[in-house]
Amino acid sequence: MVMIQLRARVAFLVLPLFVFGAPTDEPGPKEATTLPNGCRRCCDPLDSHGSSEVNPGPAGRHSSLYPMPEVRPYINITILKGDKGDRGEPGTPGKWGKEGPAGERGHQGQKGSKGQMGAPGDPCKHQYAAFSVGRKKALHSSEGYQALIFDTVFVNLYGHFDMFKGKFYCYTAGLYYFSLNVHTWNFKETYMHVMHNDQEQVILYAQPSDRSIMQSQSLMLELRENDEVWVRLYKRERENAIYSDDVDIYITFSGYLIKPSLE
Repeated sequence: MVMIQLRARVAFLVLPLFVFGAPTDEPGPKEATTLPNGCRRCCDPLDSHGSSEVNPGPAGRHSSLYPMPEVRPYINITILKGDKGDRGEPGTPGKWGKEGPAGERGHQGQKGSKGQMGAPGDPCKHQYAAFSVGRKKALHSSEGYQALIFDTVFVNLYGHFDMFKGKFYCYTAGLYYFSLNVHTWNFKETYMHVMHNDQEQVILYAQPSDRSIMQSQSLMLELRENDEVWVRLYKRERENAIYSDDVDIYITFSGYLIKPSLE
């Protein structure tokens, strides 16, 4: 029992040495020691009272020329970069710039190859038209209008002039020229019209006279397909007539195409 109490007392005395450590000869925080050469230990506090009592030597002056480096954190942005986003919508186009000067004319290119043959045209569409007809017999007017019928053919290209009706039928639209020549009768009136379909276009007129004369009329007409051109004899209060005989031809009617509408 005595031995147990003795051991407990010894342990009580030794325990503070393990907890607080053994005492040393080093000065405390407030007892900074300056070495004979004027240097200070790095473990001494900067604001210790001992430092104010010691004159800074050459080592103190050198330490003030080299300040402590400033530590700044560095973040690598590349490791924070995300995936590429979708392409944005196009922006509003800018204004047009000024037109530049015209460039030089380029070199002449090579001659192209021959094109394909076109479709054949309508065989019934002739680009020419002409007629010239005459009459050997005299004609007196009747109670109404009557068409001037011809009995002699000089030219009737493609048969466009109908000799039975005394009418020219247009098969090729375009610009035409027409002329009418008659011989008047003594003491009788001559009154005729050149007709375009059912419309009077020009008149051929001669007053009664004691002598007969040659009278003529001419005009140009713009015709469309299937138009008709003919001569009509008109009756008035006085007798209306044109002269001719069975030998010579005094009455002629002619016409031809000057320019088709579609060349």
